[in-house]
Amino acid sequence: MRAPIRDELRPMLALAVPVVLGEIGWTAMGLVDTLMVGPLGPAAIGAVGLGSVVAVSIALFGMGVLLGLDTLVSQAFGAGRLDRCHYWLFQGSALACVAAVPLTLASIGAAATLPAWGLDPEVLAMAGPYVRTVTVSVFPLLLYTAFRRYLQAMNIVRPITLALISANVVNVAVNWMLIYGRLGFPALGTTGAAWATVASRVYMAAMLLAAIGLNDRSRRAGLARVPRRLEWPAVRTLLALGVPSGLQILLEVGVFAAASALAGRLAPSALAAHQIALNVWSFVFMVPLGLNAAGAVRVGQAVGRRDPAGARRAGWAALALGAAFTTACAIAFVAGGRLLVAAFSSDASVLSTGASLLAVAGLCLIFDGTQGISTGILRGLGETRVPMLTNLAGHWLVGLPLGYTACFVLGWGVRGLWVGLATGLVITGCVLLAAWHRRSAGLHPAP
Repeated sequence: MRAPIRDELRPMLALAVPVVLGEIGWTAMGLVDTLMVGPLGPAAIGAVGLGSVVAVSIALFGMGVLLGLDTLVSQAFGAGRLDRCHYWLFQGSALACVAAVPLTLASIGAAATLPAWGLDPEVLAMAGPYVRTVTVSVFPLLLYTAFRRYLQAMNIVRPITLALISANVVNVAVNWMLIYGRLGFPALGTTGAAWATVASRVYMAAMLLAAIGLNDRSRRAGLARVPRRLEWPAVRTLLALGVPSGLQILLEVGVFAAASALAGRLAPSALAAHQIALNVWSFVFMVPLGLNAAGAVRVGQAVGRRDPAGARRAGWAALALGAAFTTACAIAFVAGGRLLVAAFSSDASVLSTGASLLAVAGLCLIFDGTQGISTGILRGLGETRVPMLTNLAGHWLVGLPLGYTACFVLGWGVRGLWVGLATGLVITGCVLLAAWHRRSAGLHPAP
């Protein structure tokens, strides 16, 4: 007799809740940065938001490449092969070290192109130093990603949550010291917020490295016996899974970076409203993103133990939880958007525009959650190319061109940009849900 989907909800939530809390901790850093530079004015809010998107867009490609560890470690764990889990940790960490070099150079190059973006001069003066400073954190961020994927795929999620939550304390403290010049430190303004981001990312990588060591020592899991050589066939396997994931993330985050760059051509108040609404939206998306990660692990572990029914059950449970959450948040966005924006700014123009942007986000939120979770559960099956191609078509061939036309040709302003983004998300969510249904239905039990 088949087990119902509700039997999967408890183990899914047990894994997802700590991961979601960790994702919320991750996004809270951006929210805190925006809140703490808020007194410096709309231009500072826009510069930090835009700078964060530019810097993170590049780093996220490297983080996405390492998402192949979700598939490989979770399937090895499901098959009871701890030695292979350790093996993939080392290969992934080595790949992180190699990838950090070109990604750091790419981030520096992106900062150099900002003067050509047509940004407001006041925003440009702060965004460039912010991006150049955050670039320092690419290497520890990639190591943190490799460590996290390894721990998460083996159901060890508490250290991740603790690291991210406590990293927010580090971020707030360094922001307080460096933005406004406390305790004898210089007042660096928005650049101080960038240095706080660097400090918190170094801290997170160190915390997870310590957690790996302590876990191995307590369980005597044999991590020290893993071969220390980089094996190129293993790297190619990681890249075959991870590069499409990295491109998918780059395409998805990149379209929001492109929208932020386009919003930077508008008045500072419009850019500030865009960044505030985007931060709120991103914060809410951490729950679907946590379900993305938990779903990938649960599906991957079921595949590893040759349980196709369990894999299907895990995927649909993650989607059901995501749909319930995003529906509730959509109502809050539409009904209370102005109150949410008011937490960041009291400027009348920012309040009005930001509330209308959150209303647009609310209308497509369930599709956004669906596409995010579908990407994760497909990754658990080892499918990463379909999400990449779907994001390319939905966001870049439809969403962004439509948003540009609505904003600058039809004269809808920043609201037009968001209508385009929302349309791309609706298309992407529907296609990926159909892809999951087709791929999961084709799974067969092992002979």
